Parts: sequence; structure tokens; C-alpha cells
Amino acid sequence: MPFLDVLILVAFVLYGLVSGLRARRTASRSLQEYFLAGRSLRGWQAGSSMAATQFAADTPLLVTGLVATAGVYALWRLWIYGLAFLFFAFLFAAWWRRAGVLTDAELTQVRYSGSGVLPLRIVKALYYGTVINCVVLAMVLVAAVRIAEVFLPWHLWLPQALYAPLADGARAGGWRLGESITGLAPEVASVNNAISIGLILAFTALYSITGGLRAVVRTDVVQLALALVGTAAYALFVVDAVGGLDALGGRLADLYGAAEAQRLMSFGPPQQDAGAVLLPFLVLIGMQWMFQMNADGTGYLAQRAMACRSDADARSAGVVFAWLQIFLRSLLWLAIALGLLVLYPVAPGAAQEPGFAAAREMLFVTGIQDLLPPGLRGLMLVGLLAALASTVDTHLNWGASYWSRDLYDAALCRRLLQRAPGERELVLVARLSGVLILGLAVAVMTQLGSIQTAWFISLLFGAGMGGVLVLRWLWERINLWGELAAMASSLVTAPVLLVTLGTDPQGEWLRLAIMALVTTAAAIAASLATPATDDATLAAFYLRVRPIGWWRRTARLAGQASAAAGGGGGGTPAAQGAAGETPAPATGMARALGATLAAALSLFGLLVGVGWLLFPAPGSAAWPAWACVGVALAAAPAWLPYLLRGRTD
Repeated sequence: MPFLDVLILVAFVLYGLVSGLRARRTASRSLQEYFLAGRSLRGWQAGSSMAATQFAADTPLLVTGLVATAGVYALWRLWIYGLAFLFFAFLFAAWWRRAGVLTDAELTQVRYSGSGVLPLRIVKALYYGTVINCVVLAMVLVAAVRIAEVFLPWHLWLPQALYAPLADGARAGGWRLGESITGLAPEVASVNNAISIGLILAFTALYSITGGLRAVVRTDVVQLALALVGTAAYALFVVDAVGGLDALGGRLADLYGAAEAQRLMSFGPPQQDAGAVLLPFLVLIGMQWMFQMNADGTGYLAQRAMACRSDADARSAGVVFAWLQIFLRSLLWLAIALGLLVLYPVAPGAAQEPGFAAAREMLFVTGIQDLLPPGLRGLMLVGLLAALASTVDTHLNWGASYWSRDLYDAALCRRLLQRAPGERELVLVARLSGVLILGLAVAVMTQLGSIQTAWFISLLFGAGMGGVLVLRWLWERINLWGELAAMASSLVTAPVLLVTLGTDPQGEWLRLAIMALVTTAAAIAASLATPATDDATLAAFYLRVRPIGWWRRTARLAGQASAAAGGGGGGTPAAQGAAGETPAPATGMARALGATLAAALSLFGLLVGVGWLLFPAPGSAAWPAWACVGVALAAAPAWLPYLLRGRTD
């Protein structure tokens, strides 16, 4: 590795370690400091941290594979999440912050009543904090292995006296860690991967486990900047190698034919088979954004919102995240993915062959090695490592919050042992939990192949929870049995669908539709068939969070409770702010939904318009692109004032 590349890498590592050490003392004071940074984050910091986490090392590889297998329009599978991000910004972000909880699992004890509340909290902590969290981490580590194999050839760098015994041991024990994509012997690939993963995870764990969320956010901001700058440089070199943006469409047409080039570059379903793909396309983009495990921000998005210093900061964090995630990084990755189709052509019919997606995913890394000069190659490598680290550090911190707050504190200490643990004790448990989560994620990683396949399966399991997670904020009648029914039906239905319908991407729309309908119906039926959450819990939740939607009865109860209290007494800060007011749950719905939809028009209009102008398909007209830009700009006055006012309704 050239000296300049090494220098950039060392500087990045030192910055991360120093950030962790600087935040260590403050983070050790309490779980609030460790997991929520003392609720002190500004909106741009929280939004940048969200974007850094989503700018994972596996995502650009996934994008490259999707474009090669199904064209640009397949990226709507990723882009449609922008709608969920904007709903999170304008609806859920402030509510999460007002709830005053430390984890999303803890919300169950604020929102529901009954003997099943703590068991539900424990189940959610295990499901999200362990199962889902470790699968996501494993997908990221699969990408890390592929990146490391190209850039970190330890068998060439380490002395043979040190390396040979490791390779001999791996060969004798038949031990495998990933499959080689560069033709290395299995034992060499396994040892190289083990060394790379060990060092990367040790570095990330050291600063994130030491410094908590403060260290995570500080490094995330720098990591996002590095990832964006490195990706932009990579995109420029790819486009230059193709012959410029103007030549991109023509080169694709020369290689694949005009019709295939139009299909690959189309932002919508291609005309030649629109009838066959339109229904699956509409089902996927119409349902996937809502029927997913993070539909209301559950997970690290909620954590970042809860860590913000004000409701306005929480709301702006969601908007910053949506634009960085969907607009800016997508345009950079589009240039790279389309350019790689020219520089590394696909043979006719190859897309149907086993392993095609994984091979095309890997080309994102191969292009860095082949196209970038020293210095820029080191910058892009650091950008990829930064993207990896920013995802790993978040999932370690977020996952450990469930283990320490929900499992150790609430379940083990307070319920079983009948004692209140000290804050420093809880922080120690949080740090140890991060180490355990890392080990589980590595174990899952060894069983994964293509990132696409793992992503499709995780979407299927998550589709069962999205509906009920959104409804619990908007409808007072949802209760804990509704959430339990959704989770149980998801765990039963997903394996059945995988066995009966397989994992073929062509059937993804049907699997998601069935899963969403079954689990949401189960949640609603269970909620209606069982006793409602008690009035006192609902009224306290309403006064604290002030949600909008179908809360008429609870709003009346909360108004009576507030009046009886004299309009000013005790309770949480959020409740105190609402005391004396007559809650009106429906008044903010139209404003919030209108702002969300207008912001979506701006986001998607500019994405399609600018993307169309930068990457026009052969023979396409420019006026639709300009029309999209015009609609995006015209919609801005409908949502920007709402955001900038910092409204609390």
C-alpha cells in the first residue's frame, strides 16, 4: 500500500481513538450520557450521524448489484425509504424525544398497560437488539470482508514465520471465514479476512464502547464527510474513464443495444415489459416504506431523535438525513454503478447465473483498485472503512442499550433481583454487551452470501412489524397484544413464505404483500379482541407525547386530568408543557401530512430530475426532467416554513 494511503488511514484511526477517549469520562456517568449524549445533539449532528450509519460499506455494493441486475429503477427499493424518513421527521421524531425513554423497547411501558408489558419489552429488546441488529451487522461485515480482501493482503505483508502457522491451522481445521473473490486459497482468504475483521472491529469497538454516543456522533460526522468526498472522487474517475457524462448513454447503447441501455438507465419500469413489472413495482414501493421494522424510526433513528436538544432539532435531523441519504449519495452511486457497467461489461444472460449479484457487488471495490491513483485510493479506502465503522459503531451502541437498559436493568435487576443498579454498573454492562453483540454478528456473517439475498430476507421479517409500529402512535386502541400478535405472526409467516415462495427477487413483492397484510390484520384483530390500555396510562402518554391522529377519547381524558391537576403541576417536562392546554389530536394531522408529502415531492422530484439530466437514457427528452425539477422547487414553500418554524404540534 503506498505511503500516502497509509498516512490517510492512520490519521483516520487516530481521530476515532482520540474521540472515544475524550468522551470516556462523560459517557461513564450514566446511561443517559452513554446512549443519548445527555440529550444535547443539534439537528445537523444527529442527521449527519443517521446518514453516516446508512452510508454503510455494504450499501454501495448493493446498489452496484441492483443496477446491474435490474437497472436504475430497481433503486426505488432503496429510495422509497425516503418517504418513511420524511414521515419520521415531521411526525415521529419529536414524539420519540418527548416520550423521555432511552430505548424504543422501553416505550412499551410508557404506551401500554397490563402484566404483559415487561415481557413485550424483553421480547422486543431481544428481537431488535439481538436478532435484527446482528443480521444487519453481519451484512455490513460481509461487505467489509470483500473490501478487505482486495486492499489488505496480509499474506503478502506479514512475515511468513508469523503468517504460515495461521494458514496451516485454518487448513488443518477446515476453518472458513467467507469465500474468496480474488482466487485466493481458502485458508489464505480465511486468515486474511479474520485479521482484517479483527482489526476493523477492534478499532470501531474501542472508540464506540469507550465513548458512547458522543464519540459515535463525533466520528460519524467526519466519517460521513470522508465517505462523501471519497465517493465523489471515485465517481469523477469512473465518469472520466467512460468518456464523460455525455458519453455514458452512448457507451451503454454500444455495448448492450439501445433498448437495453434505456432499460438500465430508466428511472421507472421499462416500457417493453411495463405490464409485467408495474404491479410488483407499485406494491413494493407502495408498501415497503411503511411495512418495515423501522417505519416509525424504531432503532437508531429514534435514538438520535431522543438525543436531540429540542423537538425542532429532532425534526430537522430527520430532514437532513433524508436529503443526504436519498439525494446526495444516490447521485454519486448512480454515476459509479452505471459507469462500471461500461468499464466491466456484462455478458448476455449473465444476470441469470448463480452468484451474479455477488460478483457485480464486488466490482465496486475492484474499480477502486483499478481506477484510482495512490492518495485517492487511500481516501476511498478510508471512506469505505469510515462507512463501515459508522454503521458498526451505531449498531453496537444501539444494540447495547437494549441489553443494559431493558434486559439487565428492567428485567434482571428491578424485576427478578428487586434492586436498582448503579449508573456506572449499567455503563459497564453496556460496554460488555457491545463485545457480545460483535461476536454474535461475526457468527451470523459466516453464514451469509450475497448482500442482496440477506437484505431481501431481513425486509421480509421486518415487514410484519411496520404497520403496528406506526399505528401505536396514531391510534389509541392499539395495545400490547396487538404488537405481540404482529411479532408472533411475523416470525411464523416469514419462514412459511420463504419455504413456499423461495427467495427469488421476482417474487419479493408477493411475499411482502402477504406478510404485511397478515401481520397488520393480526395486530388490529388482537387489539380489538383484548382489553384496551387503561385510561391513566393513555392519558399520561398523551400528555407527555402529544401525538396526532385518532386520540379523541384519550384527548378528552387528558384534558380533564390536566384541568384537575390545576394546569401546572408535576410530571415530565413534556407533560408540564402541555398542562393547562386542551389537547386537540386532529389539528396537526393535515399540516404534518401536507408538509411530509410536499417534502417528498421536493426530494423525489429533484432526485429524478437531476438524475435524469445527469444520466439521460439514449433518445430520451429533457423536458420531463425539467418538469420534475420545477415541481420539486414549487413544493418547497409548503414544507420549509413548517420545518423552520419549529412547530410542536
